[in-house]
Amino acid sequence: MCEQCNYKELLKSVHLEPTEKRLRVLEVIGNNTFPLSASDIHDTLDRNQSINRVTVYRILDLLVDKKIVDRISTGGRAAYYGLGPNEHHQAHPHFYCKSCGQMDCLNPGAMAVEMSNFKKTFPGRIDKLELRLDGICKNCLKKTIN
Repeated sequence: MCEQCNYKELLKSVHLEPTEKRLRVLEVIGNNTFPLSASDIHDTLDRNQSINRVTVYRILDLLVDKKIVDRISTGGRAAYYGLGPNEHHQAHPHFYCKSCGQMDCLNPGAMAVEMSNFKKTFPGRIDKLELRLDGICKNCLKKTIN
């Protein structure tokens, strides 16, 4: 579990009841150093205590809607989930391996984007910036060389 995040307080801060299932979903997401697919989250939860797949999707949708969790696109229909930016977790770019499907978090300073530049030239409201790099991870590259 993320030692810095209090999941009960995160839920309460957005006026959500800290139910056992919501807390379990947040713990699975917070226990990982990389974003997870909804299927991975469900499978992890289901190993310890049965949970309906649809329930997991509904909880993820709610947590994304409340900006506690980020839904990170893979460029296709699939998505990955990670903790949303908060006082303990900076917004950061991601790397998606087109070969194995692994999504990794990159250092927040690796690719700095100055939002004020966009706000000066874009007349609408910007709610979210998602920065994802696509390519082949080092493990998959090693497999193609050998």
